[in-house]
Amino acid sequence: MMDMTSVDTAKAAVALRLNDKAPGFSARSTSGDVSLSDYRGRWVMFFSHPADFTSVCTSEFIALAKAHPQFAKLNCDLLGLSVDSLYSHVAWLRDIERSFGVKVGFPLIEDSAMVIAKAYGMLDASSESSGTVRATYVIDPGGIIRAIVWYPMNVGRSVEELLRLVEALQTSQRECALTPEGWHPGDALVEPAASSMQDAEQLVEGQSWYYRERRA
Repeated sequence: MMDMTSVDTAKAAVALRLNDKAPGFSARSTSGDVSLSDYRGRWVMFFSHPADFTSVCTSEFIALAKAHPQFAKLNCDLLGLSVDSLYSHVAWLRDIERSFGVKVGFPLIEDSAMVIAKAYGMLDASSESSGTVRATYVIDPGGIIRAIVWYPMNVGRSVEELLRLVEALQTSQRECALTPEGWHPGDALVEPAASSMQDAEQLVEGQSWYYRERRA
């Protein structure tokens, strides 16, 4: 079978970091041909999983499919990937729908040659196995990587936390503020710490220069 995947190789040998530009790619998926550039102007949660027809991955896809409308409300698309073939993807998603009554409505990319996985550092460039792949990248509308979350293959991701992460990133950017530990929508935000004596002198009595709450 001919591999139809292509990737921007400019960063293929470089470990990706926060605020890097996400490497572009084009590939086949369960929703037809997709390119990362198709999602410009929207947030994207791009994630990989070790293999189709496995228990932990199935639990993740059921949860992600159920949460898909919540991500959509945040202007955030879901985009999955594994090194299994497109035919395996289709059979697996059909089995999930038959067995659990849950339809997966977001694309699942095939990456049989591990081209995209290696470009994103999801596995070592010399690896011949997908066993370590369970990575998540939150990409902003400008194509910039804003968050990177890795889980080992034996531990499933928390979809609730990933939703919280996307909303926290968006709120922090929109409000020019910080989100403290355990923040959820509606909770108080934190002002950036005073970075000069002039800023510190403008604080009202009882405020800390490094921890100041405010509402969105």
